Amino acid sequence: MQIQTKPYGLIDADERQRLQFPFGIFGFENLKNYILMDAREQPFFWLQSLDVPEIAFILINPYLFRPDYSAEVDPLDLEEIRIEKQEDVLIFAIVTIPENQARMTANLQGPILINRKEKVGRQSISTNPRWKTKHLILEELAALGKSNAHTIA
Repeated sequence: MQIQTKPYGLIDADERQRLQFPFGIFGFENLKNYILMDAREQPFFWLQSLDVPEIAFILINPYLFRPDYSAEVDPLDLEEIRIEKQEDVLIFAIVTIPENQARMTANLQGPILINRKEKVGRQSISTNPRWKTKHLILEELAALGKSNAHTIA
């Protein structure tokens, strides 16, 4: 299928990339249809709205810079997207990239959960007060001893 995307313009996308978010994303509750795409800049992904092409979210796997992360969400959130086993869920964090890219942050308080089998997702709220909306990705990578900093052009 051909879709209009924010980062890459018109692209061919595989139907298997399509995801349904019955509750939308916080602040975008009316947008329910998305595709998950690899970004050209690793280790990032794009969650592209199919409803409004101008809306797309940059995602990252939080375990890359916080191996100790655990989403700790309400079990009802998992039930709503039919998660039965840990291996069925993909967990992402939404990334915010300011003008100074070295200050990019990830929202670990509001993880994106995706049922990889059912192709359904939702944004949840972590019940662990340790996780905040702005974790500095590059600082946390540096704390792990990883100097392979990434930027997005």
